[in-house]
Amino acid sequence: MQSTVCREPSHSRSQLGSTNQLFKEMASKQQMGYKCRIAGVLLLLLASIAALVTVAVIQDTWTSKEYSLEYGIVIDSGSSRSNVHLYKWPGEKRNETGEVTEIMNCKVAGNGISEMKVDPEKDAKSWKGFKECMDNITKAIPAKKHKTTPLFLGATAGMRLLHEKDEQRSNEILASLTEYLRSLPFNFQNASIITGQEEGLYGWVTVNYLMGNFLEKNLWNTYVRPEGKNTVGSMDLGGASTQIAFAVQVDLSGPDYLHVKLYGYPYNVYAHSFLCYGKNEADKRVLDKVVQESSDPTYIINPCYPEGFNTTFKASYIYDTECTKKPDGYNPDQELFLVGTADPDKCGSIVKSIFDFKTCNSSQCSFNGVEQPPVTGDFMAYAGFFFTSRALGMNGTSDLDQFNASITKFCNTNWTELRAEKTWINERYLKTYCFAAHYVFTLLVDGYKFDKETWKNIDFQREVKSTTIGWSLGYMLSLSNMIPSEVKYNPPMTDPVFAGLVFLFSALTIVTVVFVFIILIRTCY
Repeated sequence: MQSTVCREPSHSRSQLGSTNQLFKEMASKQQMGYKCRIAGVLLLLLASIAALVTVAVIQDTWTSKEYSLEYGIVIDSGSSRSNVHLYKWPGEKRNETGEVTEIMNCKVAGNGISEMKVDPEKDAKSWKGFKECMDNITKAIPAKKHKTTPLFLGATAGMRLLHEKDEQRSNEILASLTEYLRSLPFNFQNASIITGQEEGLYGWVTVNYLMGNFLEKNLWNTYVRPEGKNTVGSMDLGGASTQIAFAVQVDLSGPDYLHVKLYGYPYNVYAHSFLCYGKNEADKRVLDKVVQESSDPTYIINPCYPEGFNTTFKASYIYDTECTKKPDGYNPDQELFLVGTADPDKCGSIVKSIFDFKTCNSSQCSFNGVEQPPVTGDFMAYAGFFFTSRALGMNGTSDLDQFNASITKFCNTNWTELRAEKTWINERYLKTYCFAAHYVFTLLVDGYKFDKETWKNIDFQREVKSTTIGWSLGYMLSLSNMIPSEVKYNPPMTDPVFAGLVFLFSALTIVTVVFVFIILIRTCY
């Protein structure tokens, strides 16, 4: 018997396989669709959050700040004259100190204020000079800034000496200046006599500020402390006093060490001022020595004057000061006739005699028993130091032996040749530069202890970046800490636009979160 076998048609098996494959593809596509929708929604969520954050960051960091310019006036009333300095800075602060630049320096005609209240004619000239300078300063400052512009007057060694000699006249002079300065359309602060130590410290601040030793701009246009940059010492030679200041180790202390904070960083600065050792007062002390060595006041040989030069002046020129001791039988009206002999060695010897290099109760002293640490690093020598070095043709940096040789050459040049060679120097000062050269050399070498190596670190300059070096800028820099910052914010978007964008992207974020929640529910169930 033949058996019969039932078989499924081949086309049915093929059709079933195709159907299964179709279901698999549909399931895969459906699963892929869900994944794509979830990815798209998540991408939209992230984009909305990113956009929201971006809007907020732009509004904050791209905000431009318009700082209104601020102005400050400092009157430097020295022993021989007054200078009016006008400074400006943005109403912003750079690490606690304003960014200050000098825009005007007006020299007041007439004598120093310490000469006031003696001769009415000279007083009239001085007051005229003050008014002319202050008129120029007033025109340089926008009218809307007059009332907020601080005005300071700082009197230095000339007034310090007068205060010792005649306190009443000193107070009357300051009272008269205060009355005048209060009448001006500025925010007058005070008229006072600053100490010698303050004068030295502010000079140090000025030098280092101008040289960029406190702050510099980095790649991000932000002000930072210069990496590895050292400060520079300063030496100031005025008419009645001289100052030295330089940074030292933190652990040193004493009456001449000042701990200060500038641009957010601390410094320990040695600063000392020597009253009666300014160029003019030292000159009078040397002249006193010259006169005392002569037995005939009608013919006095002065080895510090150039050969061929002679002059006559009253004894009061030398002795009408607290720096020079009056001799027995002093007659202020006695006429003295001095003749130049140009003897460099003798002149140098007399100059040294006005210092005391022997007395010292510390490990090291400068002179007159004043303790001083060793000089280190670079130094800027300005004011009288600069003018003396320029007369010798040695301004800038130099070699100690070259500087010394230039003194001998200058002092051995007769008066006629000096006048012909140094036409740019007023004869009133030209006659004094042989003495001044010996004085500067003695002060720096025997006094401050500069040697052949450290002398090379001295730079004799008058200005840095077209700004005169002196205490007044440092004074203004320090006082600018007390001036409030005035800032006007200019955001890149107006408040309505900013609020609208925040609302839009916040709404998108919320809607996106809802969609993600719905999709997840449908996927799971």
